Amino acid sequence: MNQADLNKRLLGQVLKAAGVVGEGDVQAALADQRKHGGLIGQCLVARGACTDAHVASALAEQAGLQSVDLNLETPGPEVLELVDGSVAHTFLVLPLRLEGEELVVALADPLNQAVLDDLAFTTGRSIRAVVASADSIRAAVVQHYGEEADLASAIADAAGAVSGSDTESAAKSKPVVRLLNSILNRAVRDRASDVHFEVYDDTFRIRYRVDGSLYEIEAPPHHLALPLVARIKVMADLDITEIRLPQDGRIELSIDGEPVDLRVATLPTQTGEGCVMRILDRTAVNLDLAALGLNASDEAHLRALTALPNGIILVTGPTGSGKTTTLYAMLSEANDPSVKIITVEDPVEYDIDGIVQIPIQGDIGVTYSSVLRTILRQDPDKILVGEIRDSETASTAVEASLTGHTVFATLHTGDAPSTITRLVDMGVEPFLITATLQAVVAQRLVRTICGQCKKSYVPDEDLLEGLGAAAEDIRNATLFYGEGCEVCHHTGYKGRMGIFEILMISDAMRVAVHKEASTGELRKLAVREGMHTLRQAGLMAVLEGRTTLEEALRETSSL
Repeated sequence: MNQADLNKRLLGQVLKAAGVVGEGDVQAALADQRKHGGLIGQCLVARGACTDAHVASALAEQAGLQSVDLNLETPGPEVLELVDGSVAHTFLVLPLRLEGEELVVALADPLNQAVLDDLAFTTGRSIRAVVASADSIRAAVVQHYGEEADLASAIADAAGAVSGSDTESAAKSKPVVRLLNSILNRAVRDRASDVHFEVYDDTFRIRYRVDGSLYEIEAPPHHLALPLVARIKVMADLDITEIRLPQDGRIELSIDGEPVDLRVATLPTQTGEGCVMRILDRTAVNLDLAALGLNASDEAHLRALTALPNGIILVTGPTGSGKTTTLYAMLSEANDPSVKIITVEDPVEYDIDGIVQIPIQGDIGVTYSSVLRTILRQDPDKILVGEIRDSETASTAVEASLTGHTVFATLHTGDAPSTITRLVDMGVEPFLITATLQAVVAQRLVRTICGQCKKSYVPDEDLLEGLGAAAEDIRNATLFYGEGCEVCHHTGYKGRMGIFEILMISDAMRVAVHKEASTGELRKLAVREGMHTLRQAGLMAVLEGRTTLEEALRETSSL
């Protein structure tokens, strides 16, 4: 059954037709999903509109699969032996029975095709899926396999089991499967955005990036590098035998019942083939403007900008500064049945119901500028351009704005005022900038202080000396830091928040742009008109006790 067939009846409509929920429940759950992410079934269960069992039954009907009650199924030891316990724990699957050469497995997400393909690869059998609720599978997995082994145990098992094995056999082996599953499980649990597998002459290092910072986990033996990377390549449908060229792939999984996309990039190096996995956890992103860390004034500005009928709103900052999340939150705010929204992204990071999302595919000519011209014929109200990279894309975005569309886009500049200079450098005439640009939002992400180990202090004069004019703002103020604990991996930080610099294009600013004022002149005018710089926004977050002085200064040191 292909994706089009699966999408003929949406899950909410299946539940509604069964008399389980009403239309009001579905619309309320969709609103929750637009704000907070997650799956529609989870949103309905969270609202108390239905149960996990109802969702499992509807998912089965939607996918044309059988729904089962695990209380009536008792898999035998020979069947349980076919699927490693780490697979069952990580991906919420339970082997039930053999029917000839076909293995029947229960899973909570019938669209989790990658897991079914992987089970076929590791078991050497054809797989038939049936559907059960996530809670019932989780309980059955613990009942039949016991509690999940920790990462250290998985490393020890793999280290002794695959020595001397060929690469493909090692990639299929249960110890390697168990180890990678443990790494992924821990990465998702720790809210890691990336997992780095790095191979050196005599060491193999695995690091997680959490809240923008890297930290190392237990180091597996060097000989596990090849089978682990090979295992990742199998899951991403990459060529396991190609170790000379970089490869990119994607894995779509449900880890512990939650949808997760893994973007895989391998890289041959002088000392071996490494790999980085970008984790896009759809349930971890909060698409609510109120959750971005904005102060009341800035939040009001963004809501007003979102509602504009035309014009260009630019969000700028370095890679990893949260630009995409801000744009998604703004689009989620605007997402309504009466508004058509189309996005062009590289890649599409999070699926949002009600929004048409188009991925860039440069190898076949699907570029930002070419797609942007095409979607203008699709009668959109609002358009998201993932990034303005060249003058052609910039010109097309201006054209779209002039013809009555609201265009949201990102640009790589250091702060808000320099964005205007950058547009001029890209060939956009100043009179077109003044006619279309409505605002520029510059942002950074700073780590927030861990609430479990938060401590207060008053800054001393030695610290204040290096702050210049900013010293007076915090003299005698009570500041905070994180002492470090198990909850925050002894970093003192837990989570991140945005700090923002919002440049509204006023009449005076338009005159200055038209006169081709310098970046410094534009910045002075913006500050006079009430713009908080990124440094000021960072210090406000410090005084509010949300982040540390060191963190705010680190993220705004070049400004």
